[in-house]
Amino acid sequence: MKLSKLSLRTRIFISMTVLILLASILIAAVTIYQYKEEAEEYHQERLERKEERIKITINNVLKSTTYPVTEENVISIFRHKGRIYQISEEHSLPINIYDLSGQLLITSEGSFVDNMVDKKLTSVVIDTLASLYNKRYLVKSEKNGDKFLTSYTYISDSRARPLAVLNLPYLEDDDLITRELLEFLQRLGQVYLLMLFIAILLAYFLSKYITRSLKTISETIDQTRLDKRNKRITIGDASEEIYSLVNAYNSMIDELEQSAAMLAKSEREAAWREMAKQVAHEIKNPLTPMRLTVQSFQRKFDPNDDNIFQKVQEYSDTLIQQIDTMSSIASAFSNFAQMPAQKSETLDVVKIVGLALDIFNEDYIIFPSEKEEIIAKFDRTQLIRVVTNLVKNGIQAIPEGRTPKIIVDVFTENDNVVITVADNGVGISEENTKKVFEPKFTTKTSGMGLGLAMVKNIVETYKGNITFTSQEEKGTIFKVRFPKE
Repeated sequence: MKLSKLSLRTRIFISMTVLILLASILIAAVTIYQYKEEAEEYHQERLERKEERIKITINNVLKSTTYPVTEENVISIFRHKGRIYQISEEHSLPINIYDLSGQLLITSEGSFVDNMVDKKLTSVVIDTLASLYNKRYLVKSEKNGDKFLTSYTYISDSRARPLAVLNLPYLEDDDLITRELLEFLQRLGQVYLLMLFIAILLAYFLSKYITRSLKTISETIDQTRLDKRNKRITIGDASEEIYSLVNAYNSMIDELEQSAAMLAKSEREAAWREMAKQVAHEIKNPLTPMRLTVQSFQRKFDPNDDNIFQKVQEYSDTLIQQIDTMSSIASAFSNFAQMPAQKSETLDVVKIVGLALDIFNEDYIIFPSEKEEIIAKFDRTQLIRVVTNLVKNGIQAIPEGRTPKIIVDVFTENDNVVITVADNGVGISEENTKKVFEPKFTTKTSGMGLGLAMVKNIVETYKGNITFTSQEEKGTIFKVRFPKE
């Protein structure tokens, strides 16, 4: 799983925990390195101290010997009375003495010669020792798994003339230091385990505290909608960055509400302007034949004409027909413009639907309700308006020459009331399915196309919805669903 896909709270928790783990590992590594450095310094300083004390003892031997202090007598001087063995035992360190050309002269341990001691020094050691200012040369080596720190220096007479090369092989015994290191790391590990446990708890609560405000902001943003009044965010203690984010969101909400209000106002004005154009157009249509009829009546009026009464009757019928058209246009616009009141009354939906269907009084309207009574809250007048508009729309969709059939049904579905109106009309084409509930849309030669838009408006006001399924030349089924309460 990618780290970027995790929540901020989880990333903070993981980051703090990993940071503590890395810190503990780093400190352990630094501790081990420091112990090794200190061990090397300890061994070098210890060898240097032993070397200084051994050289002091050797100088005392040279001062007290009865042999002439020369290169040739070095073996005799240190073998006399086992001086070299005494010095080695006294300082707990093997001693090897070479001549100036690098040949082994004498050693404090016989068995050591065959196994560990070089019988001849390399030219590198001889030349390096001679070139050093302090005449002291240290060499690190490893034999049979043991680490050695070997010191080379000169044995000199009273006039500082070199007599031989003193070799002190020092075995680096790290057992004690290693035990101390392991004990320290064990104690350090216990401390860091406790610290890790505390850090995990702190990381958990700290990440929760840090992201609490962000979670509040996130939940509020998820609930932000353009079509409703949004709440401003109010938080308590928070960081300066969180306050800046909250202030930015609240400012955006204020601007959003202003923009939404302006947009709604603009849309309403545009809708009413468009509606006014449509109404004016629909009213002008019958006015033109009315004007022509009146003008024709003025030109052809003859009181002495034997058919004058018949012609007056024809003119009157034409005018009345156009006036009825204008009246239906005005009624349709009035019904659409009148928003349903937020009035909820407890009623029997089956009974109200039956009353609405009684208006038509047609045998082809079938109402096979499954239940005798379905109680819900709705406005009586608006429910009748919904049913009559759907039934009227179904009747108008049935072409001439086809036996009409309208089936209206009422039933319950979960906690909702469902009303279906099915017809055997021409159906709705696929290209018109998205326009059915738009104001002004109609496939009929007359009418303003406001009926279904008004039905949708009423149903949605009562938290319901309207849908339909249709097959061309077979019919359409409209389904209205709204909650009982």
